[in-house]
Amino acid sequence: MFTLRAFKKRMPQHKARLRRFLSKIEKKAPKDLDRNTARLDTETWKEINCLECANCCKVMTPTYTGKDLKRISKHFKMSVAEFKKKWLYKDKSGDWMNTTTPCQFLQKDNKCSIYAIRPADCSGFPHITKKKVIDYIHIQKQNIEFCPATFKVVEKMEEWWKEKMTTKK
Repeated sequence: MFTLRAFKKRMPQHKARLRRFLSKIEKKAPKDLDRNTARLDTETWKEINCLECANCCKVMTPTYTGKDLKRISKHFKMSVAEFKKKWLYKDKSGDWMNTTTPCQFLQKDNKCSIYAIRPADCSGFPHITKKKVIDYIHIQKQNIEFCPATFKVVEKMEEWWKEKMTTKK
C-alpha cells in the first residue's frame, strides 16, 4: 500500500519532474491518453485507501456549488446564508470555500460526517478521469502535491509515456 507517510517523503523530491512531465503531455497529448489514464487510475486505487489518508480533507478545501449549499444547509436545518456564515468564505474568484482546514466535516477516523451529501468537488476528487485528461492537467499539476493517488497515477503515466516513446524508436 502507498501510505501518506511515504507520499509526504517522496512528493517533494519528484513534484517538479512530474509537473514538467504533465506540461509536456499538455503540449502534445497522445491519442490514447484518456484510455491509459483510466487504466492507470483503476490500478492505482488498488494501492491507495482514501480512509487511511484523507490528506485532501486535511490540507485542501472544496468549492461549494449553489446545489451543494442548498443540499448541505438543508441537512443542517439552516438557511444557505447561515451555513455560509458559520463555515465558509468567498475567495477572490467568487468560490465558496471552507474557512478552515482540516475540513470541519472530517472526523477523527478520516470519514466525512456528511459523506452522502458532500460537495460535488469532494465526490469527484481527485478528478483524474472526470473529464478528458488534457482538460484537467492544470488541476493534476496542483493535486500531485496533495493527493497520493494523483501523484501515483502521474508517476505511472510517466512510466507508460517513457515505454511508449521507447517502443516508437
